Amino acid sequence: MELVQQLISRAKADRQRIVLPEGTEERTLKAANQILTDEVADLILIGNPALIEENAKKWGLGNINKATIVDPENHPKMEEYAELLCELRKKKGMTIEQARELVKNPLYLGCLIIKSGDADGQLAGAQNTTGDVLRPALQIIKTSPGITCVSGAMLLLTIAPECGDNGVLVMGDVAVTPAPDANQLAQIAVCTARTAKAVAGIEPRVAMLSFSTKGSAKHEAVDKVVEAFNIAKEMDPELVIDGELQADAALVPSVANSKAPGSPLAGKANVLVAPNLEVGNIGYKLVQRLGHATAIGPILQGIARPVNDLSRGCSIEDIYMMVAVTACQASAAKALENK
Repeated sequence: MELVQQLISRAKADRQRIVLPEGTEERTLKAANQILTDEVADLILIGNPALIEENAKKWGLGNINKATIVDPENHPKMEEYAELLCELRKKKGMTIEQARELVKNPLYLGCLIIKSGDADGQLAGAQNTTGDVLRPALQIIKTSPGITCVSGAMLLLTIAPECGDNGVLVMGDVAVTPAPDANQLAQIAVCTARTAKAVAGIEPRVAMLSFSTKGSAKHEAVDKVVEAFNIAKEMDPELVIDGELQADAALVPSVANSKAPGSPLAGKANVLVAPNLEVGNIGYKLVQRLGHATAIGPILQGIARPVNDLSRGCSIEDIYMMVAVTACQASAAKALENK
């Protein structure tokens, strides 16, 4: 788990302002207290201040007072954020009255805080569905320049040091887009490569996976992967990427030498791009359960500023880790914007 400590250290070295909209939820508060104690990120908790204070005392959370606490029902920037939301959604017919009501929703409020420049990322989902977490992010923060497709990556810490970067791999899309077309698949490849660099701290070597390697099979599904590979190369000419490749040709040098001689990956891929969500989701769970890998994520990607979604069954440790992940993504998003 050395990579986990490295990730946390990178978050500490460039502290970001992360919004936790579920600020009164027990696991969230306990994770927040530890984040603040360890100085991993600066936190903005959204929730009733009196209830947060009461819960913090009840659970012995002595550092919650280091967070910025925002009352969604009553805070100084309510009208400013309502006007911002109304402006962003006016083409959809939103009125200022509707905006004033939505600003009281912590998930919308958190995204508005980010959009206005008062925070760098958001993490929610302990109490809310993925759809509820994503909707305000897409309406308010929107996607990154050149990206129209949101996707989810999984960081896999395997017990196979010969694979990836000493056993570390990143796989996408595992969470969001069921049947991407070639253009969307190319975006997923580029975004997953960015996630690998931002979160795992590795230089990405991207494999576009298929049931075919370099024309060994003919099918429209293979054609889509080949087209996506070509689009991804246009999107990021410096990216080390190859496809279409079967998983063994992507991960095993001897197989790559036989099936894909001359591949720039040479069987050393550390980023795996599944051709669709079905393959990605099933694939990472097989690696996790049968291969005893640690899976961190899903890490949402493609949004201009990171907004990540938790499982409603998440643990305190999951929330802690995903705050660090979100912080690293926020640092990377700023660096990319300033290029």
